[in-house]
Amino acid sequence: MDYMQQTVKNICGTDTDHCQLKLVNFEAHDNHAAHKTEGLSKKHLVVRRGSPFKIQLLFGQGWNPHAQVVLLEVWLGDMSEKFQAHFSEDQFDPEKWSARVFSGDVTLQSVTIHIRSPVLSSVGVYHLQLHMMTPSSRISYAVGSFVLLCNPWLRGDPVYMPLDAQIQEYITSDYGVLFMGSHSNVSMRPWSFGQYEPGVLEACLQLLQVSPQHLSDKNRDYFRRADPVYLSRVICAMVNCNDDLGILMGKWSGSYTDGVRPTDWSGSADILHRWVSSDCNPVRYGQCWVFASVLCTVMRVLGIPSRVVTVFNAAHDTDSNTTVEEYYSSTGEKLNISKDSIWNFHVWVECWMRRPDLGPEFDGWQVVDPTPQERSGGIFRCGPCPVVAVQQHCFSAPYDTPFIYASVDADVVRLILRNGQVVGRTVDTEGVGQLIYTKSIGSDKPQNLAQTYKSKKRPQPSDSPTVLLMMAPSQSLRMSGVLPEPEPCSWSCPVSGPAYLPAVSHEEASSDLEVSLNTDGEPTVGEDIAICVTVTNRSGSPRDLRVHLDAQLKDYNSGAQQSFWKEQKEVHIQPDDVLKLRHTIPSSEHESVLAGDDVVNVAVVVKDVRTKARVLDAQEFSMSSPQITVEIEGGDSIEMRKEYTAQVSFTNTFHKTLSGAVLTVEGFGLLQDKQEARLTLMQPGDKIEKNVSITATSPGTKVLIATFSHRNSPSVVSRCFHKVSITREWH
Repeated sequence: MDYMQQTVKNICGTDTDHCQLKLVNFEAHDNHAAHKTEGLSKKHLVVRRGSPFKIQLLFGQGWNPHAQVVLLEVWLGDMSEKFQAHFSEDQFDPEKWSARVFSGDVTLQSVTIHIRSPVLSSVGVYHLQLHMMTPSSRISYAVGSFVLLCNPWLRGDPVYMPLDAQIQEYITSDYGVLFMGSHSNVSMRPWSFGQYEPGVLEACLQLLQVSPQHLSDKNRDYFRRADPVYLSRVICAMVNCNDDLGILMGKWSGSYTDGVRPTDWSGSADILHRWVSSDCNPVRYGQCWVFASVLCTVMRVLGIPSRVVTVFNAAHDTDSNTTVEEYYSSTGEKLNISKDSIWNFHVWVECWMRRPDLGPEFDGWQVVDPTPQERSGGIFRCGPCPVVAVQQHCFSAPYDTPFIYASVDADVVRLILRNGQVVGRTVDTEGVGQLIYTKSIGSDKPQNLAQTYKSKKRPQPSDSPTVLLMMAPSQSLRMSGVLPEPEPCSWSCPVSGPAYLPAVSHEEASSDLEVSLNTDGEPTVGEDIAICVTVTNRSGSPRDLRVHLDAQLKDYNSGAQQSFWKEQKEVHIQPDDVLKLRHTIPSSEHESVLAGDDVVNVAVVVKDVRTKARVLDAQEFSMSSPQITVEIEGGDSIEMRKEYTAQVSFTNTFHKTLSGAVLTVEGFGLLQDKQEARLTLMQPGDKIEKNVSITATSPGTKVLIATFSHRNSPSVVSRCFHKVSITREWH
């Protein structure tokens, strides 16, 4: 049934010829334009709370407005509120439901009624009834339903955002950029949030209806949906499936053949459609950027400004001491014996809202993280946590501030072990959260948010951000409780900063032996990896040193795997001298191990042969890969329902012949099925290409995905995400 002009159902009373209500026109075009909800649904009227919308009543015969009272009633679940339509030019009451009929809105056979909800109305699907009353009779009609969303354009709404450019970026735009990789080699890929794909709004509303909060007490849930803090907390838990009928199942290792590999997703709509069509069974599989992007879609659909944020070198602090411990062998191999970890990148969402539960100083961006890492209130969710609470170290401000603080500003203690004993230690106070990126407004360039999360720590004894500490070989491995729990603070009076490791004495920390490790150039799949180790001897004596290097493949969110390259050498260094040692990891030693976007951990341990003192440095970087080229006839903006040709190609830039080459192309909303091109052999310089026909069936932003692999590669060598803009058609 067309929601724009709907036949009404008489549910009480007897129609008489002179007042029979025939049709209700929901004025969808005008209402959607006025409420900035065009394209969100073809099934429902979609309006925003606190702003008036209009409906037109059409009668079978003449209608006398002086003889009848029009009473409206809105229902949300079992809760309802009645209010009379007043013939008045007065302003609406912002605190309650109200209706007005203005002069010029009445004819013999119709009347236009302007309805306004309270600015703090609950989000959901409302049902509207109409009661026509005279002193002796009452006729009631079921008029239809409408969807009510938050209103970031309205000053009184807790999600109000003052600048139109911000609202365009964080509400109405269906296009985003995800930043991934490592802090030294940041990669970016487009993401389609998909608000305007058919069925996405309905999926977001269904998500609320199947939440544990709604299933246990629906009226209480309906009542609390007026609060964006509550909404974000419920939805955050529902994006993962760990505790409920949530959308996504997480998986970080092993086979993905029974689902979709997380790196293959390019938009939220496909995920939401699969979840709905499977009767709310979880979609397989997601990782942090997928969880966050789906959450961002749901929040934007519901009217809460949101953006996806990537933290590079994000700490996962399991014991809440705001310190992360990493362990290395005396030859530089990273050991997986710590429950804590450093993720090369972690992605969460910031949502914009007021925090009346905390006070105005905590209004603004709030971290909401749906990746199931730790429980909050007994459920796998995180936030909303005020970003300013993280910056000001106000750890008692709800929700989950200590965990978020550690993610962006924890100290990293790296320990060198030999035969179960700690023989060296470094403390890095600056490496975590060096970059915190989100898409810039109106641009694909990254905006670094680090200063909004981080305040300056107290000065360290050394000018270098890394403090080096030599430890006696006999010291036992005891690292629990390195940092005391941060002191609790009042919400309005945050503490000056968390506690840190006791200051290291100048004699211990001056470290007359120092080491640093860097890569030369951009590490690329199929090419040699060049590494430079710099050793500094600040003492007045010469030294004989033993240098160990180790390279390991590493999952972006967890520990390192088995080493694939090691090297050792003896060197002599003069007093007050600097040595630069250059090393190469040949492509022949990593080509069967590394593929595009893989992360490598390289560490160096330098030992003073005489004193047995050891120093350590480590770096993690992601592998770059040769590019796939995508060209669409006429450019990257296409019209709906018109066929276009996209040419996808990959050139073998490696110095060897590739066997079993496969180029694949797919795209939700552009291609029905995955398409492939294959070559048995690809000589250096050869090109593999595939021409595909694409047609967009819905408006918004789409993403065309292409991948290249070959028989000797452990996984995909190169992956390309190509943004395609679709011209919208409004009806």
